[in-house]
Order: sequence, then C-alpha cells, then structure tokens
Amino acid sequence: MTDPNRHSLTEDAQGLAFGAGMAAFGIIILTHLGLVTGQTAGLAVLISYATGWGFGPVFFAINIPFYWIGYKRMGRLFTLKTFIAVGAMSVLTMFMPNWVSFEMLNPIFGAVLFGAVSGVALIVLFRHGASLGGIGIVALLLQERTGFRAGYTQLIFDAGLFMIALFLRDVPTVAISALGALIVNLIIAINHRRDRYIAT
Repeated sequence: MTDPNRHSLTEDAQGLAFGAGMAAFGIIILTHLGLVTGQTAGLAVLISYATGWGFGPVFFAINIPFYWIGYKRMGRLFTLKTFIAVGAMSVLTMFMPNWVSFEMLNPIFGAVLFGAVSGVALIVLFRHGASLGGIGIVALLLQERTGFRAGYTQLIFDAGLFMIALFLRDVPTVAISALGALIVNLIIAINHRRDRYIAT
C-alpha cells in the first residue's frame, strides 16, 4: 500500500522532470533578455556572460562542491535527486535554445515570467526532496535547522550577487533583473511551508 504522506518513485520522477524543465525554461528567458539572477544559477549566468562559456557546463561545475554538504547534512537521497535535477537542467539549457525562440519579449514582463516560472520550479523540486544545488542546499539546511525561510536566505545571497552584477551589466538591466529574482524568492518564502505540505 502506498504511503499517502510520501511521494512514489513515479511522482518523484515527474516532479524532478517538471522542476528541471521549468527551471531551464526560466534560464532561457533570462539569458535571451541578457538579464541576471541570484543563487547559484545567477553566479553561473554571470560567469557565462563574462567568459562566453555555456551556462549548462558552468552551472553543473559550480554545484559539484555543494553535493558533499548536501550528502552530509541532507542525506543521500536528497543529494541524488539534486544531482539529477541539476544535471537535467544543465543539459536542457544547452538544447532548449533550439526548441524555443522569442520574436518579442518585453524585458519587464520577461523578468516577471522568469520569476514565476523559476519560483514554481523550485517549489516543485523542494517538495520532491531536491533542489538546484548550491545556495539552495544551504538555504534548505538553514530552514530545516532554524526555521529561517529558505527564500529569505537566498534573498540575502542574491543581494551580494547583484552588487557584483553591476560591474558586468548596466543599472537598468540589473534593476529589471532584481524584479525577477524578488519574485522567485517571494514565491519560495510564501509557499515553501512544511506545516502546510506534509508529503516528502
């Protein structure tokens, strides 16, 4: 009999696929507009802009050191799911530009769309016991240990990252980008509540 308070393997598989797919789509929106974001993805985006390297390989490489933290603090299953989600997202961002393009996308609306899509993607991954690595692992750990919301931890990290972004992008671009990042973090802060969602 299936435990109603736990996700099945099939449910986890679709959750990881959806979360990674939507997160990759969010990055396509972001990079199409030349915007930036926070968290580990934001760091990978900035490195990609500065070096010309592809986002996917950079994002995958940045996350490698964090798997040890995830394994030690969050367990083997969480780390495995996160590795799968990060790998899938990294690969998808390499292929998606061949599958979707934008004839016209308003930067402000694009930032809002990125924030909404990415926020929902992260919520799905969190609820299936995964993350997109990096600061997300640290944020979830702090929430589990102290109750300090994961979204707020990421908001603090983002503030520092956006200061760096000002050296690589103009002020209007960074300001529009901040709107998207704010939406991502508010979605997580408001919706990621274990007392309202019990399945793991």
